[in-house]
Amino acid sequence: MTACTVAFDADELRRKVHDTYERVARAPASGFHFRTGAAYAVEVLGYDRQEVAALPAACTARFAGVGNPHRVAPIPAGAVVLDHACGAGMDLLLAAQAAGPAGRAIGVDMTPAMLEHAAAAAHEAGLAGRIELRQGLFEELPVADARVDVVISNGVVNLAPDKARVFAEVHRVLRPGGVLQLADVALSRELAPEARADPDLWAFCVGGALTEDALLAHVAAAGLTDARIVESVRCFEGTPLDRKFGKSLRVYAVTLYARKPE
Repeated sequence: MTACTVAFDADELRRKVHDTYERVARAPASGFHFRTGAAYAVEVLGYDRQEVAALPAACTARFAGVGNPHRVAPIPAGAVVLDHACGAGMDLLLAAQAAGPAGRAIGVDMTPAMLEHAAAAAHEAGLAGRIELRQGLFEELPVADARVDVVISNGVVNLAPDKARVFAEVHRVLRPGGVLQLADVALSRELAPEARADPDLWAFCVGGALTEDALLAHVAAAGLTDARIVESVRCFEGTPLDRKFGKSLRVYAVTLYARKPE
């Protein structure tokens, strides 16, 4: 299992990530090493066109996921759902709609500008009563133990230097029988140590990404069971990241299912 131990300042990486997503919040069409927006979500990641079109542009224009965690499994009516790093809230609002009036969706993010857009989108969509937004980190989720039925996560675990801690937090907040529905960046091969030690590669969504086997191993080590890859997506095709590596390294996304034992 790849530990992804870093030889650089993890706080500096967090600042770089924060600044990137602040820029996504301010100017989502300005161009990044990843793709953004509603058309990308529908045409590449398989989101339902009508469902996305019905959501406020405050969240869909700022969508920056790499896969579609909603395709992993249906969210049950009445569920408590945690969006692990919710950004501007597109996945969060879809989860709140799926959970229905008896359910609840909690969005956690470290970026104030993204949380502002998520709050505005929830209000515009008439879902503010079903959604709670909390500023925080996915290594220290501001959620009590065993309170969540479904954790969704989209494109952020690769940015965490301490993945064991991230998945331990997912395990902690899930109720027994609760489910993780995760989309994240994956690599076709393991990286050299010098690549793992490059903070710019981490901020580029590559230095901290894992192979599928390593990702599944981290999930299992956290105590989650029945882990399986559901699908893979060429989410970076045509982006600067895709052109940077070419055939030497395949950088793509996977969606994954796992469950906390009863």
